[in-house]
Amino acid sequence: MKNGASPLRLRLWCGIFLISSLLSLAHANETRFGRAVTEPLMTRWGLAVNPTNVWREYPRPQLVRAEWQNLNGLWDYAIASDTAGQPTNFTRKILVPFPIESALSGVMTNLDEHSRLWYRRSFSVPKTWQGRRVRMHFGAVDWRCQVWVNGHDIGQHQGGYDAFSFDVTEALQWEGAEQISVNVTDPTESDQPRGKQSRKPEGIFYTANSGIWQTVWLEPVAAVSIDDLKTTPDVDAKALRLRVAANSFSETLRVEAVASVAGKEIARVAGLANVELLLSLPSPHLWSPEDPFLYDLKVTLRDGDKVLDSVTSYFGMRKISLRKDDQGFMQIALNNQFVFQVGTLDQGYWPDGIYTAPSDEALRSDIEFLKKAGFNLTRKHVKVEPDRWYYWCDKLGLLVWQDMPSGNNSTPAARRDFENELHRMVDGLGNHPSLIVWVLFNEGWGQYDTELLTEWLKKLDPSRLVDNASGWTDMRVGDLIDMHNYPGPNTPPAEPRRAAVLGETGGFGLQVTNHVWSSRYWGYVMLPDAQELATRYTQALKQVWRLHNLRGLSAVVYTQTSDVETECDGLLTYDRATAKIDPVILSAANRGGVFQPPQKIILADALFGRSVWKFLTEKPEANWCQTEFDVAAWKEGVGGFGSAGTPGIFMNTSWSNSDIWLRREFMLEADDIPKLALQMFHDEEAEIFLNGVLALKVSSFSTDYEDYEISSEAKAALHPGRNIIAVHCHQNSGGQGIDVGLIVPHITKLSE
Repeated sequence: MKNGASPLRLRLWCGIFLISSLLSLAHANETRFGRAVTEPLMTRWGLAVNPTNVWREYPRPQLVRAEWQNLNGLWDYAIASDTAGQPTNFTRKILVPFPIESALSGVMTNLDEHSRLWYRRSFSVPKTWQGRRVRMHFGAVDWRCQVWVNGHDIGQHQGGYDAFSFDVTEALQWEGAEQISVNVTDPTESDQPRGKQSRKPEGIFYTANSGIWQTVWLEPVAAVSIDDLKTTPDVDAKALRLRVAANSFSETLRVEAVASVAGKEIARVAGLANVELLLSLPSPHLWSPEDPFLYDLKVTLRDGDKVLDSVTSYFGMRKISLRKDDQGFMQIALNNQFVFQVGTLDQGYWPDGIYTAPSDEALRSDIEFLKKAGFNLTRKHVKVEPDRWYYWCDKLGLLVWQDMPSGNNSTPAARRDFENELHRMVDGLGNHPSLIVWVLFNEGWGQYDTELLTEWLKKLDPSRLVDNASGWTDMRVGDLIDMHNYPGPNTPPAEPRRAAVLGETGGFGLQVTNHVWSSRYWGYVMLPDAQELATRYTQALKQVWRLHNLRGLSAVVYTQTSDVETECDGLLTYDRATAKIDPVILSAANRGGVFQPPQKIILADALFGRSVWKFLTEKPEANWCQTEFDVAAWKEGVGGFGSAGTPGIFMNTSWSNSDIWLRREFMLEADDIPKLALQMFHDEEAEIFLNGVLALKVSSFSTDYEDYEISSEAKAALHPGRNIIAVHCHQNSGGQGIDVGLIVPHITKLSE
């Protein structure tokens, strides 16, 4: 049985739900994924949810009006065949805006491809709204829906991740109760953008999400009103590019925009609606993760002296670009300054709400945890969040890479859906200063026409970077070359025009008793306890910073923020009850430290480059380490050598048996001989010879690259010009690896 609250303790229904609804919840729990459970895994915020407090926050922080009405809460629902009409009887309740698969919906059942989900509820419209237009807004509905008000068909929408609205004015009665009906179909497994949703969740794919899953709300607007704002910071021009979209193109319409800070006016601009205006900011206060400064913005729409509409918003001034650093590596620059980005993969799933966080406080908590833990980035993985999630990233200071939710894209119709939803995602999220990268494809999922779509996306939003494909299927276009490496870390090779990023790495797993989704759990590398997890994470981040300092890595994304269903490689448990690593430890690792490279590199190990070695895994002749020994028949490989998952080594060539022998030549200058030292990773026993003389012998194993002194006998055998290094490593158990370099260090470590 999974740990959590019993149905009596959930306090979700406040006595309103029918007994049949509770029975259906219990039945769904008993059969879901074949698990013998009766209680869902709940978050502390989920336990506090009830029909009167569910998602009451204003849902659109970047275009705010004072008057609005929230339609979240209990709705009637029914499930019927997709060929049937609207049911005549609705006998069950669902809590909107939670998807029907979630525990917080009160239903917790799947919607299959042959069924239609129907919603119905009554509402009343304030009499004071008469004389204005009334719009009905949906934050998101997954996937295809049609809406009626008082029996009038007011519109339909297809796409699971974007907000949409309808003008319902003509359908309203204005006397007594109004009625809204919504039907939804969601095949999920068909050719639609769906991210990681699955009807048969397992591994890296999770529970499907169907129906209304974001806030539903009403607002009154004038007949001529502001439809949208487009805010684009132009740091180089010290200005905000602003376009106020009105629903009329009359040449008499004018807008006035005022930027302020703490109520004090900073700048203003006036001009025509529906054209770009330039709001000048002579001394702009720039936005960054360390200083997430936001300006308030008020926009007024006028026709002559008459005020037609007024909205409030906010914006941040920041610039994202590519620049070469002093070593010649292309790097991501924020506000023309290099900022090494360290972030997490963020799936946006919740055990009690699936796609829908149980509350705004819960949504914010993940971002606060990441900030406290020293992260400055998150990659929103094949999912789009409600506007309020991006608002908290803007306000708290967290950079965002935004994935396009993936689909199969195997037919022309599916590709049209993908492109339409991509366009709407970019259009809907474009004002958020925290969002700096669009990720077009993930690991080739549904990948097609990458070069054309990348170019189109760059033209659609030239103010941000584009990652054409995160992991595996790079088409050499866009702004980033992005690799996935588990457990890693590693970095793509440097390129002259694109920044190298590690889009996924880590995946260190730890199961925390009483905080797991099911008895089946996994991680890319499962670890025995929290101490080992913290050690492995710290080691990995040390390597990450070396990759940044030495090879030009511009960003890293660790898998992942929280556990998700059976995947237990999160820094938080799925219910967000426990941080598996102390945020203080995470923060220290994530922020790196002062890096001091060697004075000189004589022979590069994998920390500093790619050195080709001759190697053999069968015992050679006794004189194998001598200078004139012939290794022409030996294999060639790039150091380091080892097995995948060995912590601490930068591995380039696989080695899996008990012993390995390595040789190569190197060149020396006379002045370097007295100061020469070894730099080495070894797991386990190793001996190193220089020109046939034993230079170092070590036992046990290391978990990092360390500097070692060379024996005086071996130094005496060195000479200017060509020299030979020979290495033997023996492995007993567990991980294994060997990587050796020669350096002139700042500080040496005594050999064992």
